[in-house]
Amino acid sequence: MAAVTVVPSAIDGAFQFRPTVYPDSRGLFASPFQEVAFAEALDRPLFPVRDVSHNLSARGVLRGIHYTATPPGRAKYVYCPYGEVQDYLVDLRVGSPTFGQWEMTELSGDNCRALYIPVGVGHAFLSLRDDTVIVYLMSEGYVPANERAVSPLDPGIGLPVPQGLTIRQSERDTAAPTLAQAREQGLLDDYELCRNVEAKLWR
Repeated sequence: MAAVTVVPSAIDGAFQFRPTVYPDSRGLFASPFQEVAFAEALDRPLFPVRDVSHNLSARGVLRGIHYTATPPGRAKYVYCPYGEVQDYLVDLRVGSPTFGQWEMTELSGDNCRALYIPVGVGHAFLSLRDDTVIVYLMSEGYVPANERAVSPLDPGIGLPVPQGLTIRQSERDTAAPTLAQAREQGLLDDYELCRNVEAKLWR
């Protein structure tokens, strides 16, 4: 099996997986998900996958910060098989030791890195190339009523956005509240609740 380096995230409970990439004159080969590496990092296998989705984004598209109301919550395993993004994880779990903190990772079809995103942690990305594809393995199916968003341009969070890009967002993301507003409105979930819900994914 191809080697993979596991890097704990600055966000509590999240991990980055960096597989060995094997390029040659035909292209490349990599394994963004490897069960043994995942199980060793989290002391359990990948959650039961109930939804596999992907999106296609033009350069400058900014998606997120998205998360799922808990319960039911959704854990995610995310990678980029084609293109390139600046990917952002933001801890939205009230009471978490890393609440309000963010981490940025470059995901691309060249480096084949992947992220494990725990229940309650927000996810966003900025596409840096046309036709960029992001793939999601998720612990729950998509229910629109459960999906929430926080503004990725909230200065209180301070996500770095490169200059020179024309940013494009959905109407939903443009209208999303700031982190402070979401907290005031009771839209954020408790850290311990998220951890408990996440633990039950494997039962």
